Amino acid sequence: MGFSALDYVILIGYLIGITAFGVMFRKTQKSATDYFVGNKNTHWFVICASIVATETSTLTLIGIPAIAYAMYANPEQGGNFAFLQIVFGYIIARFIISVLFIPAYYKGDLLTAYKLLENRFGGSVKNFAASLFLFVRAVGDGVRTFAASIVIAAVLAFSLPDFPQLAAVSILIVGILTLIYTYQGGLIAVLWTDLIQLVIYVSGAIIAAIVIWNSIPGGWAEISTVASEADKFRFVSFALDFTIPFTFWAGLIGGTFLTTASHGTDQMLVQRLLACRNEGDAKKAIITSGFVILFQFALLLFVGVLLYVFYAHFPVSDAALSASNCVAERKCDGIFPKFIVEQLPTGVAGLMIAALTAAAMSTLSSSLNSLASSSILDFYKPLINPNADETKLLKLSRWLTAVWGIILIGIAFLSQGVGSVLTVGLSIASLIYGPMLGAFLLGVLTKRANGNGVIAGMLASLVSMVLIWNFTPIAWTWYVLIGTSICFSVGYLVSQVTGTGHTTAEGGN
Repeated sequence: MGFSALDYVILIGYLIGITAFGVMFRKTQKSATDYFVGNKNTHWFVICASIVATETSTLTLIGIPAIAYAMYANPEQGGNFAFLQIVFGYIIARFIISVLFIPAYYKGDLLTAYKLLENRFGGSVKNFAASLFLFVRAVGDGVRTFAASIVIAAVLAFSLPDFPQLAAVSILIVGILTLIYTYQGGLIAVLWTDLIQLVIYVSGAIIAAIVIWNSIPGGWAEISTVASEADKFRFVSFALDFTIPFTFWAGLIGGTFLTTASHGTDQMLVQRLLACRNEGDAKKAIITSGFVILFQFALLLFVGVLLYVFYAHFPVSDAALSASNCVAERKCDGIFPKFIVEQLPTGVAGLMIAALTAAAMSTLSSSLNSLASSSILDFYKPLINPNADETKLLKLSRWLTAVWGIILIGIAFLSQGVGSVLTVGLSIASLIYGPMLGAFLLGVLTKRANGNGVIAGMLASLVSMVLIWNFTPIAWTWYVLIGTSICFSVGYLVSQVTGTGHTTAEGGN
């Protein structure tokens, strides 16, 4: 047990190999369009895998098992399978995106999500929405990059307990290597490395579950007994309490709005849909990804339950990481990395740490490419240099990828000391997704909304959500629904007062 030389060889081999593989795609980049959406001949299942890998960061892989492992005073706060209720909303949202947004994106032959808003409402709305995207994506993925450092730091701490600034070293390792292949290979490199990373981390999670299961005396009978006594198999809660994040209503309704926003309006996910061969492939990719996510989240929650039963028999050495204490200490995210480093057999530990690192790199690479694409296509080209040739745009795209990489690494350093990385990351995103989704719905569902109304609605929603986040106990799962409703209502009302809507051939129903 413990992290051996063989485990380090596996981890280092993975890091070098995936970086070299991504760099190989540099030769496929002939223009900025190639760099950001590929050549639009990638198979839809590769896009599907990339969607799953992109939304599955290390934050997910360590945060979801931690939720199922912990013992909350109120079981509806977590500590069981209740999180899975949100995933059903994720699936419903994908069908909504296929009906509402994908046809609009392909009708306009767009390269960024926010071009749809420009076609409908003009440049000011597009610029405002794209600016919000750049902000929330940078902050949110800075937190996710920090989540990756938890894993690498756990490895280094086992072998180098007195080494200073382990988290900082970990952030730099993940950040710099991901930046190298994203800088060189563009979206095509991101898509194919995402596929490899998905296979690695799902395989790693399955292997980890098998190892934990076999390490528990009594096997399934004991697992079932201990988990049932702790209410770990609780799945559905119909509580009408808006302060509880994991209920049937918060999951189904809140999860639907959250994913409709994240996958239908966020450039990082929309960019994948725009890279598909056609509209039909985009629909297949997004819908299939929902069912893959359902399997994946169920697996990770089960890993968390297995961890609870394991440590019920073999108490964790760090008392702060016990199932009851880690909730108060806000350290539950460290339990899965700790088990990996201390308990998994030689070789398997290296594979699992490589899997968790893979998840971090897939999300970070996607973030870098999407941030650069929005910067170039939404701001630089239309506002600064409309006549820039493709060679110059490609060169600048790579440099902006590097700049965003430095910014995200910096934010990761500032994120040290936050609470649960899963809830922090989702909360940050949810604050912005409401205004964003409200603006897109005003564009595709109404004819009378105009640019002034949309901006007013987004501002009203953004201010309201910041106040709700800071001064109310409302659970984050409701944020997008509330924010969307405020944006849509205020935007439509202001539009009626200020004049008729701005409608073009690409916008309005």
